[in-house]
Amino acid sequence: MNELKENRIDINQAEKILDGDLSGLDQDNMIGLLEDFTEKMKDSLQLGEEFPLTPDLLSVSPDRLKNIVVLGMGGSAIGGNLLSHYLADELSIPLLVIRGYDVPKFVGENSLVFAVSYSGNTEETISALKKSLKAKAKVIALTSGGKFAELSKEKTFPFIKVPAGIQPRAAIPYLFFPMLKVLERMGLIKERNQEIEEAFDILQGLCRAYSSESPLKNNLAKKIALKLYQNLPLVYGSEGLLEAVAMRWKTQINENSKWPCFWNIFSELNHNEIVGYEIENNINRLVKIIYLEDKEGSLRINQRREITQKIIGNKVAEFIICHSSGKGKLARMFSLIYLGDLVSYYLAVLNQVDPSPVACIENLKKELARLR
Repeated sequence: MNELKENRIDINQAEKILDGDLSGLDQDNMIGLLEDFTEKMKDSLQLGEEFPLTPDLLSVSPDRLKNIVVLGMGGSAIGGNLLSHYLADELSIPLLVIRGYDVPKFVGENSLVFAVSYSGNTEETISALKKSLKAKAKVIALTSGGKFAELSKEKTFPFIKVPAGIQPRAAIPYLFFPMLKVLERMGLIKERNQEIEEAFDILQGLCRAYSSESPLKNNLAKKIALKLYQNLPLVYGSEGLLEAVAMRWKTQINENSKWPCFWNIFSELNHNEIVGYEIENNINRLVKIIYLEDKEGSLRINQRREITQKIIGNKVAEFIICHSSGKGKLARMFSLIYLGDLVSYYLAVLNQVDPSPVACIENLKKELARLR
């Protein structure tokens, strides 16, 4: 058995690293992509506004539409999850996210399908897209090109072309806001200019507050990354608006920080996961729980969190509470997404890894390609 060699840095080194030059590890300038979030947001909203709605799409009757489906995997699918929870109290039809090769039988000619693959080459989503077309669903694709673009010409369905050359997980504005705008323009949801403007203003402030130029003493994202270093993060959200946000934190820490992380939601975790802390052990002593708190969220959920913290707070290393910002749902949701993205970046720096490459995923794809 190979002996593990930890390249651990002490707290003083960690503080200096976070306030130093981060460019040495960050070969593909992930920090630049993250700090440019609001510009991407403006660009992606414009893509949704300018996307030419085909007569087929304009003819969609809200009364006849039975469901909205988002196809995707990984970072390409998270926009659908966010959209589903964000619009849950407005849409009178289901909005479902399908991560996989197949689509359910209910997908048919009265379905609106967003097929999302940043690269345009995700094999699971290509399979689900073809099955949606066969079922005569109305399809809109979001992609930077690849096989999706080829299929669009062959099968004559429209696609929104997003800029290439970005890691899918860093392209989240392009994989959320165009869908939101299209649904708005089709008359399926109300216009949200005021909420968008508030979210934009808040995110501009957070881009400055969490930037690499902002020192550790003033930078919440750096402080949380420092707390999580060499510990096991568990991200807890709550049912509804912050469910997909908790998932986003988990996947960003996995991909950017190259570190294990898990997530769950209240109140489901009160029916099972809480029992996992009953026996004191060394694993739980490494756990740091990040609770994403929605300032406009359910009083009952907050009461559950407080009681849960009392029960398990002394069994884990730390219980960290992160609050949402803003009044509207969009701002509250994206303020916590952006914090998580930057935490994962600074944790990558502390782990002394380049946040952009995902070698395990690329190796998996190569192995699968050999088996075709």
